Amino acid sequence: MPEKTPAKERLLNAAAELFYREGVGATGIDAITAHAGVAKMSLYNNFFSKADLVHAYMERRLAEWRDAYRERLKQATTPQERILAIFDSYVDHAALAYGWGFRGCGLLNAAAELPVGDPGRATVALQKEEVERLFKEHLLALQPAGGASIDETAQHLSFLLEGAMSRAGLEGHDARLKTARKIAVSILEQL
Repeated sequence: MPEKTPAKERLLNAAAELFYREGVGATGIDAITAHAGVAKMSLYNNFFSKADLVHAYMERRLAEWRDAYRERLKQATTPQERILAIFDSYVDHAALAYGWGFRGCGLLNAAAELPVGDPGRATVALQKEEVERLFKEHLLALQPAGGASIDETAQHLSFLLEGAMSRAGLEGHDARLKTARKIAVSILEQL
């Protein structure tokens, strides 16, 4: 007989689905515990508060994206392929949310509901900065003497990717992300 999933994991799974599908503010503790099939006390035995659960959800989303990126990076052998692996990792991460009704970047969606200064917003900023840093790193490998144009191109790629994710979320599918990847290919070909 398989072991039962621990309450903490069930709560995180339920929160991930409900926060993504319904929104952080619209999802109450009762809905999370009911969806997880645990008593309300289980939530407070595993998390200090809903805010603590939101933070754990956001950290999990960040870890999921990093895992998707690392998987894509395993197949990338050139700087161009490593840059495109970032775009591909966004498509892969989006695929994880289709069962919940794709709404775009779960991190940005949650951050939009949090007040300025909330630690969750810092988690999102960290991920977005990480993406731009990765673009810079791979662009430098592509053009070691690129100078200021590296920073500018990394910023353009970052804006392209995040804008595509926003539009993809509005449209409910990843076509914009795939188009952004094609645009990135054309940008890289011009370098």
